[in-house]
Amino acid sequence: MKMKIATFNANSIRARLPVLGRWLEYARPDVLCVQETKVVDADFPVSDIEAMGYRAVFRGEKSYNGVAILSLHEFESVSHGFDAKGEDEGTRLIAVRVKGIDIVNTYIPQGTSPDSDRFQYKLEWFDRIKKYFGKHYSTGDRLIWAGDFNVAPEPMDVHDPKRLLGHVGFHPDEHRALAAVKKWGFVDIFRKHRPDPGEYSFWDYRVRDSVARGLGWRVDHVWGTETMAALSTGAWIDREPRQWEKPSDHTPVVAEFSL
Repeated sequence: MKMKIATFNANSIRARLPVLGRWLEYARPDVLCVQETKVVDADFPVSDIEAMGYRAVFRGEKSYNGVAILSLHEFESVSHGFDAKGEDEGTRLIAVRVKGIDIVNTYIPQGTSPDSDRFQYKLEWFDRIKKYFGKHYSTGDRLIWAGDFNVAPEPMDVHDPKRLLGHVGFHPDEHRALAAVKKWGFVDIFRKHRPDPGEYSFWDYRVRDSVARGLGWRVDHVWGTETMAALSTGAWIDREPRQWEKPSDHTPVVAEFSL
């Protein structure tokens, strides 16, 4: 059985419905992790998602944050937040099991600036997610961690590593924090299959012609345990949706597995 698991920061799922619908129609991932849905639960476009052939679980808030997971298959389990009830970071973390695969979708805090309290909050978040994995999962599990990590891990993951080093999203403290989570037992599935530089998932709206000029960042990720990495058969970033009308500033990242 082939299974495609993807991640996409929609930057408002309602604003991005045309893009999302078009992409789901041709890409047809089995599971899509979505971040920055930016909508309260009562207004989540459930009927639109179901019309696309997908089930949806979600937790959101008005105008910012919000996570969802869309699936072609039944959800075997669902939990929200660090506490599983959604009261502790429920709009940044959602976990499901689909076809025996545990999938954790996170929208990591952006961090604002290295001298801010929000940056420290971001670093603490990585420590919390590492402890979360240690508490709820084993490194031998069929486990995927996907989402917008808001960190480009390596120099090849940003368009100008010398200039950008020290900026939020490409800061040594973030690199150490993310590497500590990776050391728990994750493999960067994309990098396993795509070792070359110049592949990005985010291009800033504020930078003129950023896509055409290659001024991107790879901050959206699909990581897996060694167990899942061994089952992975490919991974790619689909740049096309970033160039459609009214796009998100991010684009989908996809990983394929043979189960």
